[in-house]
Amino acid sequence: MGDGAGTQRPAAAVIAVDVGNSKTDLAVVARDGAVLAARRGPTISHQQVGAAGAANGLRQLVEDALSGAGLESGARPLAEVVSCSAAGADFPSDTRLIARGIHDLGLAPLEMVTNDCHGGLRAGTGRLWGVCVICGSGINCLGRAPGGREARFMALGELSGDWGGGSALGQAGLAAAVRAGDGRGPATTLAEAVPSHFRVGTARALTIAMYRGRIPWRRHLEIAPLVFQAAMGGDEVARGIVDRQADEIVAWASSAIRRARLARLDPDVVLAGGVFRADDPAFYSRIEAGVRAAAPRSRIVRLRVPPVVGAALLGLDRLLEGGTPPEVETRLRAELTDGRLAARKQAPSA
Repeated sequence: MGDGAGTQRPAAAVIAVDVGNSKTDLAVVARDGAVLAARRGPTISHQQVGAAGAANGLRQLVEDALSGAGLESGARPLAEVVSCSAAGADFPSDTRLIARGIHDLGLAPLEMVTNDCHGGLRAGTGRLWGVCVICGSGINCLGRAPGGREARFMALGELSGDWGGGSALGQAGLAAAVRAGDGRGPATTLAEAVPSHFRVGTARALTIAMYRGRIPWRRHLEIAPLVFQAAMGGDEVARGIVDRQADEIVAWASSAIRRARLARLDPDVVLAGGVFRADDPAFYSRIEAGVRAAAPRSRIVRLRVPPVVGAALLGLDRLLEGGTPPEVETRLRAELTDGRLAARKQAPSA
């Protein structure tokens, strides 16, 4: 690909995509780890926008990323492989549906589609095995042994017995505020903090506004950080909600450790997703204590890079003989940042 001024940029090797329930991150990466283009956009989850909407959203995101970096998007193929880690890729039928939509766009001769836990695990550890717990708007987990054995979950929300993530925390925080207001529950600072965040007088008024659509229900996700803030401020009700979330994370991780037979090893347990942006020492101490009860030599790793880094590395692992060299991985991790993804105009690497 040229830049229009006679300078030849590295050819694209991987179009890396991380599809979450609230956003999508995309990066175009060269074989040497250089990030040629990057863009953050709305979710293109097939579960939320449908198969056609997902394909159209991906096409638009690729075009926006390349255009913003001064690269051409008309020629096909654009790269050697599309590596997509996606929330909702929980069953083979989901994976086939996503892969078919990517294939029809003709972006690359090879498509790789995995669950977003695989991308989170690869982004969080230099190993190809371990445990990853995704706690974003929902919750999921993967355990992978050194030999390839995997422990997976259905991750279908309440239908499969799940609890946790920003949605569950938000609902629990709102419920606590309402119940404190009408006398069914104990007093909590959430009774004031939650409606105040939405600039309404009471939790009852907030509930009615959401019920009638004046405040979109999806905004209940904004309550999750309020729950953490209240818990760190000493609120016992909020702390109970946060403790429940920590215990659920331990339950997922411990099950993955047992089923993947990692208990006697030293697995990295990667914590990925928006819930882990919270800086609550008690929350992480509770998780660590619970996980180490299942695997005493385990190490808790909070993901510090965007999960799309993992999708990019999985693609490079597939293309490069012997896996991704350390210097390539180091360059990719340095260049593919949240700031780069969020920037509307990017200067591509030389």
